[in-house]
Amino acid sequence: MISVVVPTLNEEKLLEPMLRQFTPEVKRLFAIDVIVSDGGSGDKTLMIAHNLADVVVENAQGTKQTIALGRNCGASAAKGDVLVFFNADTLVEDIPRFFRRMNEVMCEPAVVAMTCKVSVFPEERRLSDDVFHGFFNWLFSMMNLVGMAMGRGECHVIRRWAFEAVGGYSTTIAAGEDYDLFRRLARKGTVRFVNDLTVFESPRRFRKFGYWGVMGSWFVNFLWVSILHRSIASEWKPIR
Repeated sequence: MISVVVPTLNEEKLLEPMLRQFTPEVKRLFAIDVIVSDGGSGDKTLMIAHNLADVVVENAQGTKQTIALGRNCGASAAKGDVLVFFNADTLVEDIPRFFRRMNEVMCEPAVVAMTCKVSVFPEERRLSDDVFHGFFNWLFSMMNLVGMAMGRGECHVIRRWAFEAVGGYSTTIAAGEDYDLFRRLARKGTVRFVNDLTVFESPRRFRKFGYWGVMGSWFVNFLWVSILHRSIASEWKPIR
């Protein structure tokens, strides 16, 4: 069984099309349940989630959550042997093909996790988007080939036993939690970057901060997580 975990916080603009990708037919065919783990939304996110997800985990305490904590809370409610973490603004290029290919990769005994290419929504794509994502897709592919496991938060596919064995996402890391987790997973087995699968994300963060701004924050947090096992950022500010 496969559990799809989607962390949310005030995602009423993009959550519905994200969840509608998982049609009843797709969920039956691939034995999928969809869990939304909400960090305390004040908009219509919870209403959408309750209408379209199989399980909704609410932040009953109302405490401020990192996305890592949101993912962990969703994983704790999941039933699947494989956990698939998507962001709330993530659309998959071809859902049936994604899960067929995912099953092929995850059936390899040595593989504990996989990720794939990321691009922006095709209807919003610019040349700068292609250059940026093309470079980082290549870079992260090469990192995985040489054993420096890396996967962007838009798509993490992880064996449940491996996720639990490493303690899940580090809830004290506000940015760079994806790299931190994959680095720990690589000690348990092989992490695969699958070049023939793509997921799309909203370009909202790149439009607000620009690619140089985003790259700068990625690089600084990467260094801090690598050396000090924590991020320099105290929070990853949502863009809505």
